[in-house]
Amino acid sequence: MKKIFAILASAIILLALPSKADAQTIRDRYGSQIGTIQSDGTIRDRYGSQVGKIDRDNVVRDRYGSQIGKIDSDGTIRDRYGSQVGKVCSDGVVRDRYGSQIGKVDNDGTVRDKYGSQIGSARGVPTTWAGLYFFFNLN
Repeated sequence: MKKIFAILASAIILLALPSKADAQTIRDRYGSQIGTIQSDGTIRDRYGSQVGKIDRDNVVRDRYGSQIGKIDSDGTIRDRYGSQVGKVCSDGVVRDRYGSQIGKVDNDGTVRDKYGSQIGSARGVPTTWAGLYFFFNLN
């Protein structure tokens, strides 16, 4: 489960090659592409394999379609059992289940750790989707 969201910002690419207008690139701290997220929520790794999806109800699924989490309308991130694992606040601050800041997603899609260091980028990806990086890993 930890693997699914790392791709979103390390961080959430080819059963059908997405067009540039249809997909946003997810990059690691060095600027290397680690995956893409398409406008329909499909998450692909750097090789084009589908590794997960965020559906229209903000349910996060792994490559097999099993629910591994959910994003509530207020940015609360829940695991597959419905337990809160964290929150992505409206200002991009990412908090763990205890309310401690563990990172931030800037307006330009830059993903930062709790010390402010860039750990990835997800330009054009909704802030809550990019914030999932801290809770799940899609590799």
